[in-house]
Amino acid sequence: MARDDADAGVHVSGAHVWVRDSRVDSGWTAGEVLELLDEGKKLRVKLEDESGHRDGEVVEKIAEECALHNPGRNVEDMTRLSYLHEPGVLHNLHDRYRADDIYTYTGSILIAVNPFQKLPHLYGKPMMEMYRGTPIGDLSPHVYAVADASYKAMRTDQGKSQSILVSGESGAGKTETAKLIMNYFAFMGGRTDDDRYVEKQVLESNPLLEAFGNAKTVRNDNSSRFGKYIQIQFDVHGRISGAAIKTYLLERSRVVNINDPERNYHVFYQLCAGASEEEKINLNLKPAQEYRYLNSSRCFDLDGVDNAEEYRRTRRAMDVVGISKEEQDNVFRIAAAILHLGNCTFAGEDEAVLMDQNAEEHLQSAAALLGVNANALNKALTTRTIQTLEGSITSPLSPNSAAEGRDSLAKTLYSKLFDWLVAHINRSIGQDESAASHIGVLDIYGFESFKSNDFEQFCINFANEKLQQHFNEHVFKMEQQEYQAEQINWSYIDFVDNQDVLDLIERRPFGILDIIDEQCRFPSATHEELALKMYSTLKEDNDPTKRFSKPKRGQYAFTIRHYAGDVTYEANNFLDKNKDFVVVEHQNLLSNADQPLTRELFPIEDPTFSPNKKGSRAAYKFSSVGTRFKEQLHDLMAALATTEPWYVRCIKPNAHASPGAFERGSVLHQLRCGGVLEAVRISLAGFPTRRGYGEFLDRFGLFSSPPWASAKFTRIDDMRAATEELLEVAGVKGYELGVSKVFLRAGEMAKLDKKRRVLLDKAATRIQSYAKRYLVRSEFLRVREATIVIQAYTRGFIARREFEYRRREKASIVLQKEFRRWLARRKFLRIRQATISAQSYYRGKMARKRAMALKYEKSAIIIQSSWRKYRLQSDFRKNRRAAVAIQCAWRVRVAKRELRHRRMKAREAATLLRDKAVLEEKFAHATATLEKVKNQRDELRRDFKEYKVLLENVKDDLASESERRKCLEKDLSSFNATIERLKAELLEEQEGRAADCEALNASLAELCRRRDEREAELLSDLEASTNRISELQADLHREVQLKEAAQLSEAEAHASYEARAAEVILLQKRLDETPTQRDPLSTVDETRLSQNRNVGDTARHQAEADVKLKRMQLERQNEDMDSLLKVLAMPTGEIGFSPDGIPGIAVVTFASLAEWKAFEAERTHTFDRIMSAYARAVEKANSEDDDATLAYWLSSHASLLSILPSTLP
Repeated sequence: MARDDADAGVHVSGAHVWVRDSRVDSGWTAGEVLELLDEGKKLRVKLEDESGHRDGEVVEKIAEECALHNPGRNVEDMTRLSYLHEPGVLHNLHDRYRADDIYTYTGSILIAVNPFQKLPHLYGKPMMEMYRGTPIGDLSPHVYAVADASYKAMRTDQGKSQSILVSGESGAGKTETAKLIMNYFAFMGGRTDDDRYVEKQVLESNPLLEAFGNAKTVRNDNSSRFGKYIQIQFDVHGRISGAAIKTYLLERSRVVNINDPERNYHVFYQLCAGASEEEKINLNLKPAQEYRYLNSSRCFDLDGVDNAEEYRRTRRAMDVVGISKEEQDNVFRIAAAILHLGNCTFAGEDEAVLMDQNAEEHLQSAAALLGVNANALNKALTTRTIQTLEGSITSPLSPNSAAEGRDSLAKTLYSKLFDWLVAHINRSIGQDESAASHIGVLDIYGFESFKSNDFEQFCINFANEKLQQHFNEHVFKMEQQEYQAEQINWSYIDFVDNQDVLDLIERRPFGILDIIDEQCRFPSATHEELALKMYSTLKEDNDPTKRFSKPKRGQYAFTIRHYAGDVTYEANNFLDKNKDFVVVEHQNLLSNADQPLTRELFPIEDPTFSPNKKGSRAAYKFSSVGTRFKEQLHDLMAALATTEPWYVRCIKPNAHASPGAFERGSVLHQLRCGGVLEAVRISLAGFPTRRGYGEFLDRFGLFSSPPWASAKFTRIDDMRAATEELLEVAGVKGYELGVSKVFLRAGEMAKLDKKRRVLLDKAATRIQSYAKRYLVRSEFLRVREATIVIQAYTRGFIARREFEYRRREKASIVLQKEFRRWLARRKFLRIRQATISAQSYYRGKMARKRAMALKYEKSAIIIQSSWRKYRLQSDFRKNRRAAVAIQCAWRVRVAKRELRHRRMKAREAATLLRDKAVLEEKFAHATATLEKVKNQRDELRRDFKEYKVLLENVKDDLASESERRKCLEKDLSSFNATIERLKAELLEEQEGRAADCEALNASLAELCRRRDEREAELLSDLEASTNRISELQADLHREVQLKEAAQLSEAEAHASYEARAAEVILLQKRLDETPTQRDPLSTVDETRLSQNRNVGDTARHQAEADVKLKRMQLERQNEDMDSLLKVLAMPTGEIGFSPDGIPGIAVVTFASLAEWKAFEAERTHTFDRIMSAYARAVEKANSEDDDATLAYWLSSHASLLSILPSTLP
């Protein structure tokens, strides 16, 4: 682009310039000229960073590559910039954006920069009132000013229709700007006496079209995926009388294919989230994540957007635009049917069939919602009928072809539904055929260039090429109109015409659209053939403008040089996306649907179209999307040609939608794409700098002597003559004088500014010299006058000081006298007060000392008594623990000695065989009793409650038993005396009973032998049972570990524990059910009693004494047993574990059994009661869900079972 400071010599030292810098995205960096080199052809420049602080880097640049800074602050109209160039335009926009001035003029073009935040002070009715009727330019730039100017031009310029073209890239704020424009027109032309409320319907059509035509893209959360031209019609009184909406190029492919993190059209997510429960049942709706057309992207919700609320808002908009409740339901039925169609997946090798039951269910739902038969829909999706001369042929489709047909049907349904909505809105709003004029608002997509560009980008850029041509012609026309209005001499201005690009795209034949349509007519054509066709037809040799080229990368890609830059398109999907066809099967099926809206979308075709006529083989009707879009563009351009255009260029300041961020490179690219810089270039080609005569004289009047100012002149002709004289004095050649302005060629303003800067520098130097002389003399006079004043004040001060000294001397004598008297009295008072205080303190101290001594004595007595008590208690506990330890050690030693003795007897080999047989019998018996134990477990639980009642009774019996024990102790003393007497009598009778003793000895020997054999048998059985108990304990331990590792549920852990505990109890009962052998000693006693029953009263008395003695021992053992059971009933926290880690309850139980010599006797009821107590404790902990207590009792149970086998032979 040409620059207005192209000539060398316009730069001076200290001037601020823009330097070309490839290191920054905008291409320009600010700097300050330090020195001119090579007669001004080169400059030494100190660069500055973005914040304006010099970073100190000094570079040498060619003067032609440095553009001068614009003086002063930012301007509202960039055509008023002194230096109109790229960095000046960009810097002006940035300055205004930082001040929240988002609107800027460039001639008749309004540039709107998206703030990405709410600016409520810029909008609303007060602002509309402010701009109402105000000429454009009198107030700050605003979209309301453009809307008001177009409305006023329509009303005053013989009713000529107007148009406002809003463009920009996705996310730049086009849709919001169009809404603001329509709000202003509704404000200006609204009426309250019309029942239709046309303006309200026009405004409410926006959210409805946004729901069905907008989607989230990478750049924008609410991107319009279609172009929209709203024609607002006015009557002769300037009131809105009607409106019409026309849409362009809806992105159909988005319905069936989206990329992450984009979204499909908003209506699908609104329907899934906002439909009522009844609607979800009727439509068989599921969450959006379950639909294939929606879940190919992970984005389902937008920040700050409630899909359910948006759904209700869409429903309200439908009500406003006149869509009935039944029609609304039908619209959403078709939208839901499209979602269900997407989940109809196909499988198979050659013939397509539904993949699974889920696909069949979705097919049924889609058919029901569309009002067609499910089997007929399935057939239409999986087969094709081709008409031949012999008749019709139905052939199955492959899964891929069926999927393509399904997606084609979904796209056609959605496209026709969208067109139906637009048509219904137009019918509802109503067009005024007798309208005096209209204003059109075009909200259309801006120029797009991505890493991968497809058919949609090709059509969008084609539309922008058309609009750019219209824009260039309009800007050129406006430039000419201003020159004519100012009556200046001007020559033809050349501007870039993009007609060659349009010819490349739309010419016939051999245009790109023509080549695409030609290839689409061949059913077997591929994108490779399309690319080769374009390469051969449009190669650079046949394209003198070099607009078409083949890129180095991309096998099937092509590049077009657009006005905004080169764009490379991928031809892979061009053929598929250009085909807009309705399959005959689909058309016939849906045109006869039960659902009225479906029939309306697919009306019965005109008889002239018959794909089944003679010789026809077509199974579908082809229509070119590109050709239809070209025709729509021609209609749009024809409509715009009849109107007076106004342009609004929306700019997206950054790619992250962040408030305050301004990416210069991105903004500069959008300015190029929006044609703003082209408008600047056209302006530079003529007279880019324009100043009113008054403004010019005020700035450059200093060239004359004396300087002139605009206030000196009253007539415009005088100002014009003075301006011409100034230009002659300054040596400016490229200028023209208009009626009210002076027009300067590019570079002339820089020369004037340089000359003005030199004059100002000389004047500043002279002013500085006079100012410095004045300052020095003024300082001398001020110092001299100050010196005289200081001397006078000094003399007076010395005299006053002498007088004051003498007065003070006399007064000091009086003061000293009074002060000495005061000091003496104060000293006396202080001594007296100190004496009183000391006496009081001493008396209090002695009293406190006596009280403290008494307190210490009392405390010492208390401490001594507590210490003596503690020492005696400690000694008692220590002695008790030592006694218990000695007793335990002795009992262990005796038990081990007995164990070794019994193990020696059990090693005989003969007993092993008998043990094996016995164990086999017991195993069979245990298996048989297993089921019995399971049944008994429930009975035991019931007995447990009864035991609690018995326990209370037993406690009552204990009191009576204690009394009986005292009586038995008295009887024991008498029995002992009787025993001594009987022993003496027995000694006398022993000599006479020698023969009887020998017989008894023989019998005793036989009984001992039988006892040893039975003990060996029981020991082997006990050892096997002990091993099984050890295995069960290991299993229980593993169960606990598995419970902790896998975090089993409480019910599973309880079941596992009951199973293992039942097995342990079963084995224990096996031990208990072993036939009990009586003690040989007691047997001997009974034998002796039986043999000597008739010996005499003496023997009978001795036998009765022995029986009573054993009964007393048994009662004592039961009392000890009750004490042990009380210990078992104590809380677990009061018992704890032994120093070796063994649970304390197990240690107490084992010590008690050893004390009672329970291991030496045969099976007794002792073990049954202990095991029952353990089982009750485990069951109680389990029922109370106390895991800590349950673990304690389980470990106690396992420890006791592991200790018991070691005490048995």
